[in-house]
Amino acid sequence: MVQRPEVSEFPEYYLPYVNLVPDGDLLEILKDNLEKTTAVTEGLSEEAGQSRYAPGKWSIKEVLGHMTDTERIMSYRLLRIGRGDRTPLAGFDENDYIAASNFDGLSIKQIIEDFTAVRKATITLINNMPEEAWERIGVANNSETTTRALAYIIAGHALHHLKIINERYL
Repeated sequence: MVQRPEVSEFPEYYLPYVNLVPDGDLLEILKDNLEKTTAVTEGLSEEAGQSRYAPGKWSIKEVLGHMTDTERIMSYRLLRIGRGDRTPLAGFDENDYIAASNFDGLSIKQIIEDFTAVRKATITLINNMPEEAWERIGVANNSETTTRALAYIIAGHALHHLKIINERYL
């Protein structure tokens, strides 16, 4: 089982995400989050999917797309660092990614199918990661981080955005 990372294992700006992850089996937490994310979108109209809670904020579709993009990137980092690759990994600008996407042009079903595929791949990656890989250290976005910290950041990031969807959009 993946152990909760120490605060020294990741950049401080990720602490709110890591703190959102409850104690327990991380794989079960990821599976539960997938179910809850899917459930939130059931019955959501395409019009509602394009709603924004304030001017200049992302739509629900864009939030879901951002969750997927970020999980893809973080899983890639987890893979590289977990395999002992010490090559520094670049950061990314989430707003540039949204601007270059077409999430509002996709159906909610398409976006959720993509999120589901990425989440299932993340779960498989984490499940199959060898025990000795969890404390490996790499550099991403100019900061050192461990493989296990990335696993918790992935879970916490999704929990954070699901909370925002529930509190501000629905």
